[in-house]
Amino acid sequence: MNLSPLILFSGIFICALFPLRSCEQQRVPEEKLLVVTVATKETDGFKRFMRSAKHFNYTVKVLGQGEKWRGGDYLSSPGGGQKVRLLKEALEEMKDENQIILFIDSFDVLFASGPKELLKKFQQARHKVVFSSESLIWPDRHLEDKHPHVREGNRFLGSGGFIGYLSNIKEMVADWTGEDKDSDQLFFTKIYINPEKKKSINITLDNKCRMFQNLHGALDEVVLKFEDGRVRARNVLYDTLPVTIHGNGPTKLQINYLGNYIPNTWTFENGCTVCHEDLRPLTALKESEYPLVVIGIFIQQPTPFVAVFFERLLKLQYPKNRLKLFIYNKETHHERQVSSFLKHHGSLYQDVKFIGPEEEMDEAESRNLGFDMCRKDEDCDYFFSVDVEVVLKNENTLKILIEQNLPVVAPMITRTGRLWSNFWGALSADGYYARSEDYVDVVQRLRQGVWNVPYVSSVYLVKADLLRSELADYELFNSHILDPDMAYCHNIRNKGVFMYVYNMDIFGRILSTDNYQTSHLHNDLWQIFENPMDWQERYIHENYTRIMKDKLVETPCPDVYWFPIFSDVACDHLVEEMEHFGKWSGGGNVDKRIQGGYENVPTIDIHMNQINFEKNWHQFLMNYIAPITEKMYPGYHTQAQFDLAFVVRYKPDEQPSLKPHHDASTFTINIALNQLGPDYQGGGCRFLRYDCSIQAPRKGWALMHPGRLTHYHEGLPTTAGVRYIAVSFVDP
Repeated sequence: MNLSPLILFSGIFICALFPLRSCEQQRVPEEKLLVVTVATKETDGFKRFMRSAKHFNYTVKVLGQGEKWRGGDYLSSPGGGQKVRLLKEALEEMKDENQIILFIDSFDVLFASGPKELLKKFQQARHKVVFSSESLIWPDRHLEDKHPHVREGNRFLGSGGFIGYLSNIKEMVADWTGEDKDSDQLFFTKIYINPEKKKSINITLDNKCRMFQNLHGALDEVVLKFEDGRVRARNVLYDTLPVTIHGNGPTKLQINYLGNYIPNTWTFENGCTVCHEDLRPLTALKESEYPLVVIGIFIQQPTPFVAVFFERLLKLQYPKNRLKLFIYNKETHHERQVSSFLKHHGSLYQDVKFIGPEEEMDEAESRNLGFDMCRKDEDCDYFFSVDVEVVLKNENTLKILIEQNLPVVAPMITRTGRLWSNFWGALSADGYYARSEDYVDVVQRLRQGVWNVPYVSSVYLVKADLLRSELADYELFNSHILDPDMAYCHNIRNKGVFMYVYNMDIFGRILSTDNYQTSHLHNDLWQIFENPMDWQERYIHENYTRIMKDKLVETPCPDVYWFPIFSDVACDHLVEEMEHFGKWSGGGNVDKRIQGGYENVPTIDIHMNQINFEKNWHQFLMNYIAPITEKMYPGYHTQAQFDLAFVVRYKPDEQPSLKPHHDASTFTINIALNQLGPDYQGGGCRFLRYDCSIQAPRKGWALMHPGRLTHYHEGLPTTAGVRYIAVSFVDP
């Protein structure tokens, strides 16, 4: 046995002299390497470790499966003795003294390269046992002076990974008699700092992280290296490419981040390489076989477009008899929308549980209760949590998420025009938001895939069996210092459960609830600034964007243009808002609302500024009317200024018509707000100079015409019902 080091060194010397052929002959065959790890349960981290091992064709022996973990909590105190005991027992069964053992943690470890490179670097170390190294000493700082000094590299031993010959490792663990809760790191450290044992076993450290990279204390040294379709971690301090990456101590989030890329999980050449693995396809299932999902809907604050949210919920492409609803509404302001949805559509779903404002339940308790509804329902397969400010445009969202077959997965949604999203790429030292290096690329979908992240919110899917096992604690959302969503993610991370965000499809966006007022009847009308895209989808005619391409602008009279502008909902909401306000003018010439106090051609109307809508109306004119104006009247550019913008009401017994007149404008916009026939009879507009009339105005369509000089016009009599129009005198 005393000759074996000499033989090994001689072999290495020969390899140095004859590198092309002799070295290949002296290398240890890959089949001699056995990876040994301890995993008492199959956590998400363990599954990730095994995927990386499989990627590089490592042979792995797992110890401790089914055992209860008694090795302590690494984050709060030393432990890990159970690993040494299990290793010692396993080694006693192994007989090939030339076998090489890689003993390594698994929950927070990744392989970045294969056995060939690992064995080569092990042989180059010229020792029988090589431990990972660290820049920080743990758990006993009093032993610092006993550690050998090194010329360059890390000085302290890390027990999370070591490689060596079977016989030498057997010798190293032979004296273990500790308890499962004792420190494995301290045990191996004491061997290493004992000169006799260190020499006898022939131990060294991987000081420059050629084989093992521990992240604790080295985060600034490690970067991702993308090259030729491969992704590695590079230690920039020592310019090395470690074979294994260990998120030891408080660096679990960092190993999760690296695991989004290593080993070749995502590359610039191929994108996501694992996104189509381990899926749960639904296409072959009958509707009755679909997983049962409890959808949790949470209304925490006054929110715009709640009615639209429920319209989209109805359009979700999933069998409604396989859905149960849990609806929590804290806001009395939204009781009307929720009640209407439940009255007309609640019976479509297998079951509905509703918690209203009168129960005075807080947010954390409502979310705990929603989870528990699924947890206690033995038929429940998933809980789908959706906050009411989420705009799910993708009708297949639920199917897509289920098919990912992940423990917790969120569809990526963003706030329009901003980098705000429903996930965080990293955490700050105090546990709040921090931007990861890839955050912007992920949010902008320049990198598409499935991303392990430390925080998700607003909308996500959770497996029910997870709620009955790792997440069985009822109070997942409770905390004295954290918001419920942060408390939930904190608790999930502490359980070792991975959260993912998926951005390979476009799902939708999240509304801004800033400055949302509830003082009006239809408060969504005032959202053109805060949520312009949602405002457009709700209130602008569906054919507006096709006006120019499909030549939808009509010319019923000379220089009079007619085009679709408002949706039916916009027309109805504006009319109802004015009637709700109720302060219609008397139709007389004296009008204190306008400059000078006198109106030559009065109408019965309400001005936009009376309902504090003038800024919103100006924005509407700029966004949607001005572009049409500049196309129809070439060379004219407008800033859509106005002194008068108002809604007119015509009734046979009130004011049925309007005498001929010019408008105090460069051009006028006249939008029909209701429909000839069902709502009124008669009405229309006649241009006297051209003897041209528009007698059947279309609801939601705008008439645009010059105001002064050429287009003298009158309002034709309304003979029955009530007619409403929205008028703007633009550029007076």
